[in-house]
Amino acid sequence: MIPSVNATCHDRCGTIPIKFPFGSGTGCGHPHFSRYINCSPDGTTLHFSTATGAVYAVSSIDYAASTLVVADPLMSTCASMQNTGSFALDRAAPFTVAADNIFALVGCSTTSPVFDPDADYCDTGSGLNVCRGLYSCRGVEGIGLEPHAPVSTCCVYEAPVLGGGSGSGLVLDLPKLQCSSYSAVYGFGGSEGDPMKWEYGILMQYEYDDSSYNYSSACRNCEESGGFCGFQALEDSSFACRCQNGVNTTVNCYGRGLSLSLSLSLSLSLSHGNELFGVIRICLERDKERENSKGIDYWR
Repeated sequence: MIPSVNATCHDRCGTIPIKFPFGSGTGCGHPHFSRYINCSPDGTTLHFSTATGAVYAVSSIDYAASTLVVADPLMSTCASMQNTGSFALDRAAPFTVAADNIFALVGCSTTSPVFDPDADYCDTGSGLNVCRGLYSCRGVEGIGLEPHAPVSTCCVYEAPVLGGGSGSGLVLDLPKLQCSSYSAVYGFGGSEGDPMKWEYGILMQYEYDDSSYNYSSACRNCEESGGFCGFQALEDSSFACRCQNGVNTTVNCYGRGLSLSLSLSLSLSLSHGNELFGVIRICLERDKERENSKGIDYWR
């Protein structure tokens, strides 16, 4: 066993199942993801934190596809648009913004650098259909526009990414880009002509180095025993199997938790049984000694 680092891991946060490589808190899941993904103190919301200190809600995780969707509460949708800040994903994060994302900058100044003809930042082809869809919404009134306003202040932004690290960083600095807000669409919900049915949020791909964490053996063995894969501490990322009863081991939870209770109960039962059998035997032997003088043999 290893010393506890006061980590209690859970398999769910709100309505979202928690599986490796994610964890519900410090010491749970893969150490590379601990600083980015954690459950709120009340256990209702799974949070995604960025290096800038911004915290967003995770709305869904697809473990088979290794993707998750992050919801920015200030991001514009068809139902509601407002002046917002910025979004930044640092390049050291083990996440990559998925190619399916469409970022639309709305309410931009005509002098915005995104409209620089030499920069080619805006998709002037099919991207214009996204701008037309968003500008058909009554929500644009929240940024001072009228529904069906000209889309000349909208840009489907093909943002340059920041290379390096295990992922690719992304920076949407709206003040610098001179835009009022942004919208992120990762799906059209089967209806490209109805922006109310579009799927809003930032879809991100995640990845981790299996060889450095030995998931195929240690972690799988831990999960099969009913434990949670984790690590010992922030300063020590070595593997730890965290059992549901709070016991932490370097191997698995077999023989601990429920198994430990069962073995202990069985051991105590056998011990008490042996003591009782010994008492009965002593009593019978004493009776035998008394009755032998009468010619009675109890042991035939």
